[in-house]
Amino acid sequence: MTVTTSDTLVTAQEDFNQVSKPYRTYVLTILTLVYAFNFIDRQIIGILSPFIKADLGLNDAQLGWLKGIYFAVLYTFVGIPIAWLADRYSRVNIVAISLTLWSGFTALSGMATTYTQLALARVGVGIGEAGGSPPSHSILSDLYPKEQRAGALAIYSLGIPFGIMLAFFASAFILKGGDANWRLVLLSVGLPGVLLAILLKLTVKEPKRGGNLDTAAAKTPSWQSIKLLLTIPSWWGMCIAISLASFGSYAISTWMIDFYLRAYPGLDLTSLLIKVGIINGTAYAFGVWFGGAVTDKWGKTNKGAYGWVPALGLVIGVPAYILSVQVQDLNMSLALLTILLFTSGFYLGPSFALAQTLAPVKVRAMSTALFFFVLNIIALGGGPTFIGILSKSLTAEHGEVEALRLSLSAVSVPYVLAIIVFIWTARRIPADWAAAEQRNG
Repeated sequence: MTVTTSDTLVTAQEDFNQVSKPYRTYVLTILTLVYAFNFIDRQIIGILSPFIKADLGLNDAQLGWLKGIYFAVLYTFVGIPIAWLADRYSRVNIVAISLTLWSGFTALSGMATTYTQLALARVGVGIGEAGGSPPSHSILSDLYPKEQRAGALAIYSLGIPFGIMLAFFASAFILKGGDANWRLVLLSVGLPGVLLAILLKLTVKEPKRGGNLDTAAAKTPSWQSIKLLLTIPSWWGMCIAISLASFGSYAISTWMIDFYLRAYPGLDLTSLLIKVGIINGTAYAFGVWFGGAVTDKWGKTNKGAYGWVPALGLVIGVPAYILSVQVQDLNMSLALLTILLFTSGFYLGPSFALAQTLAPVKVRAMSTALFFFVLNIIALGGGPTFIGILSKSLTAEHGEVEALRLSLSAVSVPYVLAIIVFIWTARRIPADWAAAEQRNG
């Protein structure tokens, strides 16, 4: 018997209805907490880098490699085979094992006594974190219908600002009083992740995979589904746009503490860490939620909203950021940075939702992994490393403060390019969305 589009939609809706709302909310909450630990362990090096630099006698280029490419290279490449496993085997098990690995390597980072040991530990953190988001996105896509995915994945993305906030708070608490024991901070934020992995494994069940399994797309070999995915213009547009925007975001998040400590000597470190943590946990978090909520609402009548909302946010935020590294008052700089953090949160939910909705149903985890492959090579590997190398090259002529200021100012270029690509993508999403609905049922 041929399955009609109407029958398919009813079946899919029945599958979503079989999952209770409280349980679905619980899974979203615990996966968001897992993602927060992801960013605690990722962000912490950027916060602690002034102390690591002084303790190990490093230059900005070495710090840049440590914050960027050492972490990103295996994180990026290992994500693809892990996503292949996630499209076939238990995603819950993969997330739990990955969380255990990256948390353990974060704790091991605190035991490093040389630059090489610390670099190897960061590579280990990257390998573990590669198994976090692709299977988590796939799980959530099987718990939420496509009309609610931008909102659900925006909430999941709150793990980014909350994780960053907790990293700042933990650092402020442990480093209080001028104690530069950066190793203790790494141990303290790494070990609790292992306990969370156990809780995840014991309380979250592997969900039924979504989509209509009777469609031709569901029966297509995975390699053909991947090949099809890579021909979708708006998938590529969203991937490149978020990569360019995140290039700036990763550069800023891993170098702003260094900049503030150099540009404003004598400031209260604990107060600074708490202020930046609050900004991330409020303005950035609200921006992530707001971007997803607006996109879900606007997207009901115009699918191009998935590109327009991120573009409009950055149009407001980027000029504020450019001013933030030029002004001479710390509080004014933080206020301007707050505007960027709020508006840069807009693109997370829409981008990740589109990566899931456009993907053939058999390769949803792979879609996110490929998304992150491009994103992290460009952004996570490139942003922090670029700042470190450029700052070192400018230091002899301009001094450490101005060299870092000029380097941070340069990331406005990829931000502007991101705006252009988001707008280009917005014009192509409606047709690609319609084709995905017809293909996946």
